[in-house]
Amino acid sequence: MSILNVENIHSYYGHIHALKGISLSVEKGEIVTLIGANGAGKSTTLRTICGLLKPRDGAVFFDGEDLAPYKPHDVIFKGMSLVPEGRRIFARLTVAENLEMGAFTRKKGPEIAKDLERIFNLFPRLKERRSQVGGTLSGGEQQMLATARALMAHPRLLLMDEPSMGLAPVLVDAIFDTIRQINKEGTTILLVEQNALMALSVANRGYILQTGEIVMSDTAENLQKNEMVQKAYLGIE
Repeated sequence: MSILNVENIHSYYGHIHALKGISLSVEKGEIVTLIGANGAGKSTTLRTICGLLKPRDGAVFFDGEDLAPYKPHDVIFKGMSLVPEGRRIFARLTVAENLEMGAFTRKKGPEIAKDLERIFNLFPRLKERRSQVGGTLSGGEQQMLATARALMAHPRLLLMDEPSMGLAPVLVDAIFDTIRQINKEGTTILLVEQNALMALSVANRGYILQTGEIVMSDTAENLQKNEMVQKAYLGIE
């Protein structure tokens, strides 16, 4: 059953037609990835889905409900969270305070304490640094914190925008191991990622974006075997 349906969305930045009739779906329990070059429209797609950018045409349905009437913070209440490109943590707040901000949609209680414990099991480094100011963390630690903050909202659908950007290879491996674990624990994921090889290694299905349009969609396994995808995105000649 689909948790997300995007139907023929057209999004603009001023007069620039950024998304040109994109349609996609995400089934409950899946990891679906969006792959494309810089400027293809990947981040714009996520921004449109979560309401930060309103489409001029088309619709986004979350669990069968049209999200058009809702503001971005309403979308979080409905069970969708975004890990934004560039992390965008609260640099002057501590790790613990950033995590508390992630849970602003929920009432304090034993469930939040339980989720904090889950977060610290996923990211032991954050537990060690829970009193440290976010802006002093390394790039990898900030990515962990951005992901953990989004998870504190207890989302059913997690949108992730370029989680490996700017990270050393060993940290990229750790981030993608965590993505697998988050999904295994029951969270559906829509992943935007320039590292196509890593994205397809964790995803069930994928969509290829070029200049605001989806030009191909298939299982992750088939996309890895596709000659065009290999040449354009996987570096295989």
